[in-house]
Amino acid sequence: MIDRDIKQCLGQMMKAVQVIGAAHNGVQRAYTSHWLSQVSFEEPIVMASVSPKHDTYPLMIESGQFAASLLAADQIVEGQYFSYPGRRFEYVAPEFLEEWPGLPGGPPVVPNSIAWLRCETFKQVTMEDHELLFARVVEVSPGRLKDPPLLYSSRLGWRASGDKAREPGVSIRDELLARVDAAHSD
Repeated sequence: MIDRDIKQCLGQMMKAVQVIGAAHNGVQRAYTSHWLSQVSFEEPIVMASVSPKHDTYPLMIESGQFAASLLAADQIVEGQYFSYPGRRFEYVAPEFLEEWPGLPGGPPVVPNSIAWLRCETFKQVTMEDHELLFARVVEVSPGRLKDPPLLYSSRLGWRASGDKAREPGVSIRDELLARVDAAHSD
C-alpha cells in the first residue's frame, strides 16, 4: 500500500488524457490513460503504462501495436467511459470508437480527438502492478490541434487546460538570457 503522503503528492501531477486502443482477431478494446509519455526527441517514441489486468492489455501484446487518441477538453464523456473496463458499462457506446482510418483491423481510436498516434511496441518492462510498453509512433492523424486538451489528476479530477501561464509578449527565456549576459559582463 502506497504511503498516504506520497499518494497525495503524486496525485497533484496533472497530465493530459488519452484513450489507448488495441485490436486483435476482430476484438477491439480501449482504456483511458494519463500515463502515456513521449520519451525521446531523436525518435518519436512513447511509453504507455498499462495494467495486465485490463482487457486491452492482451490485445496490445498480441497485435504489437496500439493507438492513442489525445482527448480534447470537451471529451470528458469518452474519457469517463473508457476509465472503467468496458464490460462494466456492457460496451453500450460503440460510437466512441472507430477503426484507424485506412487500416482494416487496426487499433481503434476515439472520433473527433485532438490527434491520433499509431504506435508499434518494441520493448516491454515489467513493473510491480503495470507493464511499460515502449513504442515508436509510426503514423499520426492530426485532428483538432488548436483545441485545449482534457487533463486529469487523481487528486484534483478532470480539468480542461485553460489560460496561458505567462503574459503575452513576455519572454521568460529572453529575460533569463539577459541575466546570464549581465552576469558575464561583470
